[in-house]
Amino acid sequence: MPRAIVDITPAGQRPDENPSLAVRNNGGVEPSSAPAPAGRREALLLLSFGGPEGHDDVMPFLENVTRGRGIPRERLEEVAEHYHHFGGVSPINDQNKALLAALEGGLRSAGIDLPVYWGNRNWAPYVEDVWQQMADDGIQHAYVLATSAYASFSGCRQYHEDIARARAAMTGDAGAAGGPTAEKLPHYFDAEGFVRANADALAAALAELPDDVRDSARLVATAHSIPDSMAAVAGPQGHAYEAELQAAARHVVDLVAPGRAFDLVWQSRSGPPSVPWLEPDVNDHLSALAKAGETAVVLFPVGFVSDHLEVIWDLDNEAKETAEELGLAFARAGTAGTHPAFVASLVELLAERRAGGEPRLGTNCPALCCFVPPRQRPTA
Repeated sequence: MPRAIVDITPAGQRPDENPSLAVRNNGGVEPSSAPAPAGRREALLLLSFGGPEGHDDVMPFLENVTRGRGIPRERLEEVAEHYHHFGGVSPINDQNKALLAALEGGLRSAGIDLPVYWGNRNWAPYVEDVWQQMADDGIQHAYVLATSAYASFSGCRQYHEDIARARAAMTGDAGAAGGPTAEKLPHYFDAEGFVRANADALAAALAELPDDVRDSARLVATAHSIPDSMAAVAGPQGHAYEAELQAAARHVVDLVAPGRAFDLVWQSRSGPPSVPWLEPDVNDHLSALAKAGETAVVLFPVGFVSDHLEVIWDLDNEAKETAEELGLAFARAGTAGTHPAFVASLVELLAERRAGGEPRLGTNCPALCCFVPPRQRPTA
């Protein structure tokens, strides 16, 4: 069912002023550069977007995703058809369950004894309910792993807001939030295991192409488009989303074909045409490549952690169809998923935070970082 919007801004404070979300979620103090206190009961929370589990869930889920944004009903119905095409079930939930199990195994292998929870922003298990469960279980502090590797409102700040909302829901008061304190783990776009997982997937996709076009195929990284206004404020100096994606894609390509050229393009935009979003769209780019004489393309969705519905629909259906119409040989790389190197890097991120060290971006974000006024927040 649709969820109510919970106020997460204490009375008398603007959402873009100190104390920052990171500080408030950590109990009013900055995330520490010291080791975790001995005896503190801690947990790891996998925090994700969520997705419907059947036909009847689809519209309520989309209403959760777009609440407060005035998205026309016709647009929701259009997107709903993508889910209905797959039986109304989003693959993201099963993918998160698989990642959860892999993380539990990774923690055991690393000798880290922490319980692992899973919560979502837009569908069950809702983060608010999981926060209450952690409190009931006696958890005092949660390390939050978001299923996004990058800066941006949608990719980072909104997860800080999810934590704040869950804590405020426990008391009904944004100024007296309850339950475990929390810190979000830092951006991991450049983590060795994330890069390795994407590189292995890119190499496998290249191997699918015919021998005569493999070495000349255009490599195209994809990520979720966001509004230009959102991109402009991503990170403390702005435009961190594009910069981090460029860096990640460069690292991935250099493990497979050092120095080889690649393009970064965008997919899955959902805002009105009057609002500028990051371009070019992947389908427009494929058309441009064909006109320029390219004969083959490999898409690698480095902007995503798992093969959820937007990846499958926008790339395996729409982009693949576009490539076929243009006569381009086409292959699509997988996402990091539960690749062992990726899981190991996530466990390492957690271990680093527990051991201390200067908190990096994503953990101790400034108050204004990635801030977009609520009325200007298109769905991304």
